[in-house]
Amino acid sequence: MYKSLVRSILFQFDPEKVHHFTFSLIKGIMKIPFVPRITKLIFKVENPKLQKDLLGLKFENPVGLAAGFDKNALLFDEFVNYGFGFIEVGTVTPKPQPGNPKKRIFRLKADEALINRMGFNNDGVDVVVERLRKRKTNIIIGGNIGKNKVTPNEHAIDDYMICFEKLFEVVDYFVVNVSSPNTPNLRALQDKEPLTNLLQTLQNENNKKKEQKPILLKIAPDLTDSQLLDIIDIVNTTKIAGVIATNTTIARDGLISKEKTETGGLSGKPVKDRSTEVIRFLAQKSGKSFPIIGVGGIHSAEDAKEKLEAGADLIQLYTGFIYEGPGLVKRINKSLV
Repeated sequence: MYKSLVRSILFQFDPEKVHHFTFSLIKGIMKIPFVPRITKLIFKVENPKLQKDLLGLKFENPVGLAAGFDKNALLFDEFVNYGFGFIEVGTVTPKPQPGNPKKRIFRLKADEALINRMGFNNDGVDVVVERLRKRKTNIIIGGNIGKNKVTPNEHAIDDYMICFEKLFEVVDYFVVNVSSPNTPNLRALQDKEPLTNLLQTLQNENNKKKEQKPILLKIAPDLTDSQLLDIIDIVNTTKIAGVIATNTTIARDGLISKEKTETGGLSGKPVKDRSTEVIRFLAQKSGKSFPIIGVGGIHSAEDAKEKLEAGADLIQLYTGFIYEGPGLVKRINKSLV
């Protein structure tokens, strides 16, 4: 029903407007008595076989919602009802910023993909913290952190530290985002020296805390094998908790949609194979020495299993959730049971 009716209607309108409309709709519907309970009965799969102990946390199931979807922490409690095992909010920056000019999201229907050049648009870390303080559920929340567009790379650490300190008490794990293609020069922070410095600084601060929070690094699918080997070395050197593989790609290989010429990060089915390749490479070359969260092109239960078999410990959905609907979470979890 979702693909034949709901999606066919929603896809007639601007993607960003649809996103805001659906958020308002879900927020309103979930306030109606019994609707959250009914939604859970429809979509949530509960089974001990799905539970996963990882990063010092207990996940009810391995299917999460990737960063960028609920970037301003508006619907994390409501998304629990759709069966997710964890939610990642952000990317959050110290100061609010509007992001890049609109139009900045494009559907590539023929490729079952999206291109976005949002540019870390968000309400700022202080607003997000206040929303997370009002959490009503025990869903695991990740905080994806970045730098403001106007902050030069030589001062990027300051921005990441601000977000880390302010979010520390309200999230369960952190994700350092240096891999978005939509903030100028951000990906330069993936180079070995600046990345090691950034992660070590965050980890040093983490180690000062009474209880530490897991810090993960989100990487681009466009890294070379040599750069991926550097990532393994950096993770082991800094002793951060793990890696999220992968973010969106700047590659445009094999696309047939006319929107393929738009700049920004490509997500969805076209990034599936490369994302899996990166996961497999990291798992094999590191001897599975750290956890990996797999994301990129998961549109079916088979896609999810492929990521897990390649070496991912958990997975996240974004574009597949848009194209396939909330039933995708249930189908994946049922297949894993």
